[in-house]
Amino acid sequence: MIAVDRDPAAPGFPLADERAVLSSEDEEAVDRLARARRVDGIVSPGADWPVGIAARVAGRIGLAHPIDARAGGLATSKARQREAFAEAGVPHARAIDPRDPGSRPPWVVKAPDRQGQRGLTLVRAHEELEPALARARAESRTGVVLVEELVEGPEVTVNGFSVEGAFQPLTVTDRLTADPPAFGVALAHAWRSAHDTEAAVEVARAAVEALGIRHGPSYTQLRLAPGGPIVMEVAARLGGGHDAELCEAATGVDLNGLALDAALGAARHDVQRAESPAAGGAAVAFLVPPVGTLVAVEGVDDAEAVEGVRWVRVYRRPGHVFGPLRTGADRAGAVLATGSTRDEALERARRAVDAVRFRLDADAT
Repeated sequence: MIAVDRDPAAPGFPLADERAVLSSEDEEAVDRLARARRVDGIVSPGADWPVGIAARVAGRIGLAHPIDARAGGLATSKARQREAFAEAGVPHARAIDPRDPGSRPPWVVKAPDRQGQRGLTLVRAHEELEPALARARAESRTGVVLVEELVEGPEVTVNGFSVEGAFQPLTVTDRLTADPPAFGVALAHAWRSAHDTEAAVEVARAAVEALGIRHGPSYTQLRLAPGGPIVMEVAARLGGGHDAELCEAATGVDLNGLALDAALGAARHDVQRAESPAAGGAAVAFLVPPVGTLVAVEGVDDAEAVEGVRWVRVYRRPGHVFGPLRTGADRAGAVLATGSTRDEALERARRAVDAVRFRLDADAT
């Protein structure tokens, strides 16, 4: 297996047979590497933009791939997704023209070709609009900015897997998020959802089909609005918040393995599920550090000793500078825990998070 990342300290490198220090967003370099090494498949497991790159490169060099270039393009552009949803009648967040005299905030401003909350702002007053537009424009790859209505309601994620067009929902998790200015940043994912999610699953199914995702994993974020579920976005990949690991802990389904099979053209015709869930509840909770330069991380052993905790992962090494929580990249790590219920799993995960301590430069006196 060859891992590609522009960061020489990428956490996946030690797990790979070979590593290539190049950007996964450099399509020409990925193409050259794939041809030179005669790879059997390409997968972008947790990042949006390389999903389209993987689909296009696989198509050019004749590799089996779970989605084609068209689906890859739709999956990596929230603006194009909206067009596909509108054509298929999938309920989704409406685009807003803030210059319309009848338009009133709150609005959500975003860069439609980014992920991880880059360029995302909740605008609650007219004077906040221009800075939000500038922020989104600076993050956008094309300079395009999307302004949408704010959809109120709990947020859930449907993680699914499709084989020959048959969509199989695997987990529906509550996406528990931070307050602005870290708008949209997940602090935890909790399974099973505390809400009635049957309708959300059907809307997710329709959204996935509208984008032409007939094979492989999908990750659909929705809000449970008073009038019914509304799609926020769909990704043709695994969820970036350890959703595949949560899925396996909760249901016994190896979603990582399924994604690799799909990338190699060996997608199974049925998704093997245990007769009963592997756990009554499961949760991922994220580590949010104080602002400063990291000196050391303490308490990991204590966190791992909390009952039900499967693992504790710290993303950053000493010397990393933490800023204020604004995007998903500002989180410092995560904990996965299981329990007899959703609430027990979430409580265990949060207790483990509280056990981890970040010693910063201000403490090293």
